[in-house]
Amino acid sequence: MKNFSVSLLLWIFALSPFAIKAQSIEKSVDSLISRDFNDKNGPGGVFMIAHHGKPVYQKAFGKANLELGDDMSVDNVFELGSMTKQFTAVAILMLEQQGKLKVGDRISKYIPDYPNGDKITIHHLLTHTSGIKDFTKMKSLSDIAQKEMTPKMMVDFFKNEPVNFAPGEKFDYNNSGYVLLGYLIELVSGEKYEDYIRIHIFDKAGMSQSCYASDRKVIKNRAYGYHKKEYGYVNKTVISFSVPFSSGSLMSTLSDMLKWQNALNQNLLLDSIEMKKAFSNYKLNNGDDFTYGYGWHIRDIDKVPTREHGGSIFGFKTMAVYIPGEDIYVVGFSNCDCNSPTQVVKDIAELTLKKLKQ
Repeated sequence: MKNFSVSLLLWIFALSPFAIKAQSIEKSVDSLISRDFNDKNGPGGVFMIAHHGKPVYQKAFGKANLELGDDMSVDNVFELGSMTKQFTAVAILMLEQQGKLKVGDRISKYIPDYPNGDKITIHHLLTHTSGIKDFTKMKSLSDIAQKEMTPKMMVDFFKNEPVNFAPGEKFDYNNSGYVLLGYLIELVSGEKYEDYIRIHIFDKAGMSQSCYASDRKVIKNRAYGYHKKEYGYVNKTVISFSVPFSSGSLMSTLSDMLKWQNALNQNLLLDSIEMKKAFSNYKLNNGDDFTYGYGWHIRDIDKVPTREHGGSIFGFKTMAVYIPGEDIYVVGFSNCDCNSPTQVVKDIAELTLKKLKQ
């Protein structure tokens, strides 16, 4: 009994001060989440707060599979949607680090016949300032949504569309640019995009539950995606993941996303020079700043800098906020596109930051 008491005391003192504080905000965080995720018998979500690379709050809400009635688990695998973009951006920077490309390169260097390609740089693609037409806004998207597309076919699908503005003139969130980046990764590395991400990022970071999305593969612990109609929930619309490709086709878990964040913090994938490029603010042609780096929105909470990104794909919505100054990482995944975790995650991050400063 004495040994148990000593062990318990050692465990308590081993906890960081914030870990103890996190216990005191558990009810507040639960309340924030239940504000939007309150259907115990419907699709739900999973949420995590991590501090100094370790989870201090993890909970699951609702069902992972309505047909089977399976409860959601913090280990469920979700489609990430546009959170994929940060992996694509880091892959580009890894190739630059290896001397295989430069973010200042014009895309005509790699795709000679690309319209206006002598004026559009990789930097423009990374920062959503290329002016290229976003394929998700094209009426003809429904014609290919369920077709198996090669990266070249995807690029050919939108490349001849009229541009929206001259490169560098505006910031306009753009999925086509990130599809082009995935194609460039394949051209430069000689590997398929999904293989490059798996071998050079997932495997290196120990992200064993992460993968390129598939509706056909048996994926252990998969959370199933849903839409909500007036008459109830329905299974998500089926698409070909070769269409969103490198702009939105990866899957992951809470624990793997923490491994991802830790790998970035530890410079496991990128050196400090390349990391700085990912999280810098850039300027438009007219000198105006905009708040997007390479794959992340660069924002703040009460003037405390943050790195943020969300995702949305049929049946799923995702969000993550990282506060580098305090090493706080908050992630939320939803398996119904009727329920976005974006505001919830932002509110949790703000609450966590305030609690830490008390």
